[in-house]
Amino acid sequence: MRPGLALVAAALAWAALGVAYVVWPALAPLWWGFGAALACVAALDALLARRRAPLSVTRSAPRTVALGAWVRIELEVANRSGARERFALWDGCPPHTEFEDQPRRLQLAPHSGARLEYRLRALRRGAAQFGPCELLRESPLRLWRVLQSSALPHELRVYPNFTAVAGFELNALERRISLLGVRRTRRRGEGFEFRQLRDYVQGDSLRQIDWRATSRRRKPIAREHQEERDQELVFVLDCGRRMRAMDGELAHFDHCLNALLLVAYIALRQGDAVSLVTFGGPSRWLPPVKGRGALSTLLNRVYDLESTLEPSDFLEAATAVKQRCRRRALVVVLTNQRDDDEQDLRAALELLRKQHLVVLASLREPSIEALADAPVADEASAARLCAAQGYLQARHATLERLRGRGVFTLDVAPARLHVELVQKYLEIKRAGAL
Repeated sequence: MRPGLALVAAALAWAALGVAYVVWPALAPLWWGFGAALACVAALDALLARRRAPLSVTRSAPRTVALGAWVRIELEVANRSGARERFALWDGCPPHTEFEDQPRRLQLAPHSGARLEYRLRALRRGAAQFGPCELLRESPLRLWRVLQSSALPHELRVYPNFTAVAGFELNALERRISLLGVRRTRRRGEGFEFRQLRDYVQGDSLRQIDWRATSRRRKPIAREHQEERDQELVFVLDCGRRMRAMDGELAHFDHCLNALLLVAYIALRQGDAVSLVTFGGPSRWLPPVKGRGALSTLLNRVYDLESTLEPSDFLEAATAVKQRCRRRALVVVLTNQRDDDEQDLRAALELLRKQHLVVLASLREPSIEALADAPVADEASAARLCAAQGYLQARHATLERLRGRGVFTLDVAPARLHVELVQKYLEIKRAGAL
């Protein structure tokens, strides 16, 4: 309980009257009387405020939200007493969120209620807890303000913002891919897994003719194939300190996570299985999953992942993949490769290549590229330019050597990773390289 503005004003008036009483002692009865009356009224008002029934508060909030997306939180307040209520309301938003339309001041007539809402968006993935909802209620005579705290436990799960992935549900896969700037070509009848027999049509290759079926049906019959399904895609996600570099509002780690989810969605739609290995911090393993609920399973495994301050051990990650993935698979390593990683990275990729097809997706750092392109104004800027260009050349040479050893490499800006990775996956599928 804390004094209200009316009580503070009355106390200041009583203090002023006390100063006057010092000058004019004849004001003593007035000063004492005013003080006694103020004390009695304040005590009575405090007693009435304490005896009031608490206001009823309920919160309606989603269980899951996307990172950075605005959502609406609804609050319902009910006044079941026979007196008018005036109060300020503040909902305990989770940490690492921002909000609009809070706090709110309300008045409720007797036996009435109100519904209000505010907007909230999460700035970090993972599990977030709401705090209590607090109401600062005015006493009947508005001399006091009483704090009421209503515990409304609620866990908010903040998932990566996969709006682009959700959009794929509405239309055919190829149309959604084209919206992302990804182009996929299809040639009728060709592929790597038998689909069906059909009548030969002009333009089909002679290699497609099934001669046994042709002799049996006494007309040309062609074999139609499709891209092979039921393959496995393994994501190896770096959670180390280098993934903490920022690109706009998102860290490199979040860009990789968004790209991972998009490619996983497409792979699952293609009939492939998806699995996950993390390294450089939390060590998580998701066995191969496929089918309708596989994306939800993957989301629940990665939504609370964060990059750490630990170094990335590529060889340890490769050993974990080799031990857990016995079947030949497409292994996608998502990281921020540096020139001093070459020895460890090459050893890890060589270990993976003995059994799997490997794609190394490495993110560029726009800040370093900006230094390499900056004009030279003085000796310090010249030194920065030389260092940046040397770093980029060494990094490019490392990737070229890895390509020469049979590793597919992507060296892309973070914002383009999802498009380039989708294109590479479809290219490998189409070529039947796996």
